[in-house]
Amino acid sequence: MTIDRTSERELTEHILVGPAYRLAHEDLDFLAEDDLRPVRLQLELVKPERALRHHEIHSTVVVFGSARIVSPEVAEQQLEEAQQLHREDPASERQLLAAERRVHWSRYYEEARRFSELVSHQFQRAGRRDFVIVTGGGPGVMEAANRGAFDVGARSAGLNVTLPSEQRPNPFITPDLAFRFRYFAIRKMHFLMRAKALVAFPGGYGTLDELFEVLTLVQTRKMQSLPIILFGREFWNRAIDFDFLVDEGMISSQDRALFRFVETAEQAVSVLKDFYGGHPPDEPMIVQGHDMKGDR
Repeated sequence: MTIDRTSERELTEHILVGPAYRLAHEDLDFLAEDDLRPVRLQLELVKPERALRHHEIHSTVVVFGSARIVSPEVAEQQLEEAQQLHREDPASERQLLAAERRVHWSRYYEEARRFSELVSHQFQRAGRRDFVIVTGGGPGVMEAANRGAFDVGARSAGLNVTLPSEQRPNPFITPDLAFRFRYFAIRKMHFLMRAKALVAFPGGYGTLDELFEVLTLVQTRKMQSLPIILFGREFWNRAIDFDFLVDEGMISSQDRALFRFVETAEQAVSVLKDFYGGHPPDEPMIVQGHDMKGDR
């Protein structure tokens, strides 16, 4: 079979643009295959870790809470709009009630913002990178915590995750510390690898999931003890009957003592100071017998 030069060039070009000829790390279709999941998991572990090391983030404080809690200003505006549109029908009544509840819960937005401001100001002075605020990177309480650090010119991180209804990062995260994850499991690892405290505000399934993950790790001694601070005793006692779990023998009284209730940012900071004596811990965290700054 005789092939002219033009045909040879066309055949060669067809090879060059074909998926088989792509470099493996540049082939997005290949990387998306099911059997490449271990590689994707490793990449999600390594990429943020390199950035955190580069920025010399030594220790973190993780803040969880509802994405649906809005600032007092927004809550008041939404209540005013609901009042103006209020009619004598069930749907309107529900909208008004929901707006009133948002005003009630909005105080936690301010507490999260204030807590982050206090911690960031104290532990990021003179170039220090201790007790850096880390959130899920979304709106609500997460936005408030990142915003508190932003207000005092401090760094904070956001660990966003891809969801069916795409969640955008809030604008107050330090850009170099804004990460997006596909896998919840790797995201949870990054929440805890440098964590020296967990602060949980009222929230839903996500907040409960993350809170119980940490409680379980500490209870089973897979993770060193750390301050676990719950904002809003009334909320948590209604959401989870911890005393019932103790009474029924499902957890021990020592397990009940793994966390502390607080109502204000100042009380939360006081818990941290009492636990650490006013200074960030120097020792690396141990998880499952491994040094989190060394062998992972």
